[in-house]
Amino acid sequence: MATTNSPKLPSSMRAQFLDSFNTPYDLRSVPLPTLSSPHDILIKVEAASYCHTDAVLSAGQMQPNPRQLPHIGCHEFSGTIVALPDDSSSGFTIGDRVGVPGRAFHPCGTCYECASGPTLTDPDADLPGYSVNCPKSKNNGIDGPGGFREYAVVDSRQITPVPDSLSSVDTAVLMCAGVTIYNALKRCGVQPGQRVGIIGCGGGLGHLGLQFGTRMGLKVLGVDNADAPLDLAKKLETGARIVDARVENADDLAVEIGKEDGKEERGDMGLDAVIILPESQKAFDYGMGLLRNHGRCVLVSFPERGFHISSRDIVFRDISIVGSLVGSNKTLREMLLFTAEHNVRAVVKTFPLSRLNDLVTEYHKGEGGKLAVDMSLPD
Repeated sequence: MATTNSPKLPSSMRAQFLDSFNTPYDLRSVPLPTLSSPHDILIKVEAASYCHTDAVLSAGQMQPNPRQLPHIGCHEFSGTIVALPDDSSSGFTIGDRVGVPGRAFHPCGTCYECASGPTLTDPDADLPGYSVNCPKSKNNGIDGPGGFREYAVVDSRQITPVPDSLSSVDTAVLMCAGVTIYNALKRCGVQPGQRVGIIGCGGGLGHLGLQFGTRMGLKVLGVDNADAPLDLAKKLETGARIVDARVENADDLAVEIGKEDGKEERGDMGLDAVIILPESQKAFDYGMGLLRNHGRCVLVSFPERGFHISSRDIVFRDISIVGSLVGSNKTLREMLLFTAEHNVRAVVKTFPLSRLNDLVTEYHKGEGGKLAVDMSLPD
């Protein structure tokens, strides 16, 4: 039951449904979702961002997700709170602007992930009782309904307040892409002044990574292999060096960087860490080739057939490989405050909800940046 000071709400809303894999979304009217837990919050969705995962999911390549069809996608969105349950356990109020990631909706609160809390090796984990990694939770837009609709029920423990300087569209595109690349940069384990490479620097995550990395004080090398993403990355003017992988060789670059840093031994030449964003073996190999000995490779992409990894890189060069998947609610909030303070902004092209299929067509052109539904746009 909603609180009595809730604004008057409509009885129905519009939502975009995926009825079967590899088919266009279908826009239709359905009843508003209902609150079922003290942790629930009803928001009026104001912006909903499209992610690579939406494309993979809609193609049937993330099974067993979605758990059922029809399905409402989108796991990064934002909006305004319009209703709370009478027994609400959150500190939020009606009218608050919030950002919503996919993870984790209704976690159990008692499993090993939820109970662990921050540790010396994972200081950014959330406090005991909640974890974005809870295996029993649902994920908005993945195995539960997401943000491609006018109203959504979200979990108060998964969301973040929105700084006044960020618009709804600014916020939505950061709820997956932003926190994912921000967390990946933290997983690199580097300090200001050290060198980091971002492979796929002109895409949705990559162009945000260029901004986050340079504003963290890192020496950033951005790599891509297509004209449009490279142009986008260069136009950001972050101070990062942007490299066309079709033209420059990874080994030559590593040597060049080493000489700039005054290194003499080949094994000491190259980057301290690299983040792999594309689902491409060539991209992975290029990134590994940029690393100095004892460097770290952070994997964000998850190609269906995996990556081939050279044992020689692991054994003889002592390269460490780690994965990075989104970030805790603590990291999400930290990222959003960092974004507001350092004026990080995604390059976004927006569409009304009714034109979601046009947005998908635009996505497959691969021109970089982010694409989002802006609910304020007319049909």
